[in-house]
Amino acid sequence: MINFHDFRHQNIDNNSILNFVKDLKKKYDLIYLDEFQVTNIVDAMILGKLFEVIFLENIKIIITTNTKLNDLYKDGLQREQFLPFISIINSYSTQKELLLNDDYRRHNTNHNDRFFYPLNEKTSFKMSKTFRELTRDFKNEQKIITTKGRNFIVKNYFKGVAKFKFNDLCNVNLGAEDYINLASICHHIFIEEIPEFNDRTSNQQLRFITLIDILYEKKILLTISITNELNNLSSSSRHLEPFKRTISRLFEMTKIKSR
Repeated sequence: MINFHDFRHQNIDNNSILNFVKDLKKKYDLIYLDEFQVTNIVDAMILGKLFEVIFLENIKIIITTNTKLNDLYKDGLQREQFLPFISIINSYSTQKELLLNDDYRRHNTNHNDRFFYPLNEKTSFKMSKTFRELTRDFKNEQKIITTKGRNFIVKNYFKGVAKFKFNDLCNVNLGAEDYINLASICHHIFIEEIPEFNDRTSNQQLRFITLIDILYEKKILLTISITNELNNLSSSSRHLEPFKRTISRLFEMTKIKSR
């Protein structure tokens, strides 16, 4: 979707969707969309028409998602404008449920942990000690990430290792593109003071889900301090299902396989 928005920005015309899909067709006969989710109202409004043209151009689509098709973008803003997408997918696709009771990301029992809980002085000391040991040979340099005119300042940056408070990343106006750009300059990220989530903090939780998805796909090492054990971390009702994937990924991302 970022690619589409960039394409439309550079090619302002009435046929931007058609031209974008024709460009896709030149490159791909099959597109696999893993961990599909819809969180953005702009994307929700576009997806119906976009996928209609994708299917008309005979591009095959495989989608995996933790959410049933009819529940995608549930309770989202102006969801009625997203319903054509669901109708189109239903018309052109077959929906199958995969039942997997075993989470492979939790299998590694021979590891060193990189998550600390609960949030207290002892945890804060251990987190800081780990960060200092990892960065002691490097110089702190401030980085500025610019995303479509927005500047995001990374204050604690040591040659690819960065440290943030949770609120620095998820309680501010940042989105997927900002996180992608952050991942491009980091190989290890520390996130301190991750809270419990509830319905009042669903927006912050959604940003956190997006952040972890991107860091996971980019294979960024992660060290975190958190209020509770991962298995017991609470969620807002709105993001309960996608957050299960986040918890699973956190298990994998905060463990190091022994050598």
